[in-house]
Amino acid sequence: MLDDLTDWVTDVVETLGYVGVAVLVALESVFPPIPSEVVLPLAGFVTGRGDASFLGMVGAATLGSVAGAWVLYGISAAIGPERLRAFVVRRGRWFGVKEADLDRAEAWFDKRSGAAVLIGRCVPLVRSLVSVPAGFRRMPFLRFTLFTAIGSAVWNVALIGGGAVLGDRWEKVGDYVGLLQGVLIVAVVAALAVFVWRRFVKPRLSAAGDLPD
Repeated sequence: MLDDLTDWVTDVVETLGYVGVAVLVALESVFPPIPSEVVLPLAGFVTGRGDASFLGMVGAATLGSVAGAWVLYGISAAIGPERLRAFVVRRGRWFGVKEADLDRAEAWFDKRSGAAVLIGRCVPLVRSLVSVPAGFRRMPFLRFTLFTAIGSAVWNVALIGGGAVLGDRWEKVGDYVGLLQGVLIVAVVAALAVFVWRRFVKPRLSAAGDLPD
């Protein structure tokens, strides 16, 4: 399936050029099975062989990133913080999330929203998801757009540049991104394990007297 997807992405990029890259990156922001680690290095390969401008490809990819981010931001803003809070109050206990946790998360994001969006757009797995809390908190739209564009441009330059440098070996860029994603997944799993221990396991052991001093 991945080979078929790569072949399709290759056809789109080589046929439509800048427009194809912009559309694919926009879709990738909303539909993760279209991986940027395929689209962007391939765009770099195309620029490396002289069939497109490097800055043109970066610009097209950045426009696509912003357009896709707007979609997730809009959906989340439409749901709004009130519905999110109502869901947490009714169903949060199923996930070990209390209303106080939501208060702290909202306060943290409000204070660091610019840095969260800027850095988040440069991090695998988080790149698209960071638009969701920005929408829920209805982060000022122009501010959101600016930081999304800057963070996306950094990511696009790195991956398109990698594809241009590696040439026929542009697919290697995806290997490096995959390695970074693996590290992030391990970190997320470890953080989740700590959360479950502190929120569920440790209190029950303490209440039962089974937890050593």
